[in-house]
Formats: sequence, C-alpha cells, structure tokens
Amino acid sequence: MVAFAAVAAMAEVVKIQLPLETAVYKAAPGVQLANGQCLTCHSADYAGMQPPKPRDFWKAEVDKMREKYGAPIPVDESEDLAAYFARNYGTETLERESTNAASPGVAMLPAAIDARALALKSGCLNCHGVDTKVVGPSYKDVAAKYRGKPDGQDRVAHQITRGGSGQWGQIPMPPFPQLAATELKALTQWILSQ
Repeated sequence: MVAFAAVAAMAEVVKIQLPLETAVYKAAPGVQLANGQCLTCHSADYAGMQPPKPRDFWKAEVDKMREKYGAPIPVDESEDLAAYFARNYGTETLERESTNAASPGVAMLPAAIDARALALKSGCLNCHGVDTKVVGPSYKDVAAKYRGKPDGQDRVAHQITRGGSGQWGQIPMPPFPQLAATELKALTQWILSQ
C-alpha cells in the first residue's frame, strides 16, 4: 500500500499543448468563405489530405456539416462552398475567372468595408455574438476590455490574425491570417466600437 501511495504521489497530470493552427485554404475565389465557415472546426490540412473528389462529394460534406452537425453555414452559400472545394481540392479545374471579378488579394478601402458583413462572411459570428457569449466572448465584452487602451487595437488585431487561447478561456480561437490589412483594421475597429 505504501508503494502505491508513493507512485501515485509522483504521478502528474500530463498536459499536451498542440501548436497553433496556421494553415489556411488555398488562395482562390471562395477562400474567404471556406476560411470563415470551415476553419472554426477543421484544420485546413484536412481538405488537402482528401483524395480528389467530385463536386457532389463536397456538396454532401457541406450539407452534412450543416444538417447533421449544426454548422452555421448559410444554405445559400453551400453551393459556393462545395464549388470552392471541388475546384481547389477536388476533380474540377478552376475555370478562367471573368476579368471583371476582383482579385482575392485586392483589398477595399477601410471606409468601403462593411465590417459586420465581413465578420459574418469570415465566420466570426459563428463563435462570437455582438451582445452575448457564444463559444468566444461577446464583442461588447471584448470592446469593454480593450477600448481606450493604447495597445487595444493591436491586441485585438493580433488575436484575430494569430488566434490562441487563454485570453477568454481554454477554447482556442483559430487564426485568420488571410485577412487583408484593411479588412483587419475595419474588423478590429468595428469590434472595439461595440
């Protein structure tokens, strides 16, 4: 009995900390939708590990995530999401984009950015409510914590782009490094204005 007590006293809880997720989906039309809707639950590496599958496979996956697992993917965006994965990770080839379409790397001016729409499109509102905690803190709570602090905007922007955990609990926030600087600034200012 004494030996068991000695061994038990030496035992410690093992804590494993995984590295922060840094992978994002392939830069192509539709990537912002994929990053916003899928990175909140999945690693971007997961799509790359799949053997090339046709669009109907990806559509079934998107529908399954929405219908069976309750992913907040808007029904009207499920076709676009399936098309993105079919073109970039599936069997379809990306057709030549119209010359009128904006390049995914071209950012709008901050004044022209609808930050709430950007938050919705990027998946931020899947985990954060404006007034209520969902998975992460409400934006009103974030604003109350950082508004008026000299480094407040930088700290919120850092959390968005780098992700992490420990600021508001143990559930990690995935990083969103794909946002253009103007989008990040508009989103940060909008969060701090709540």
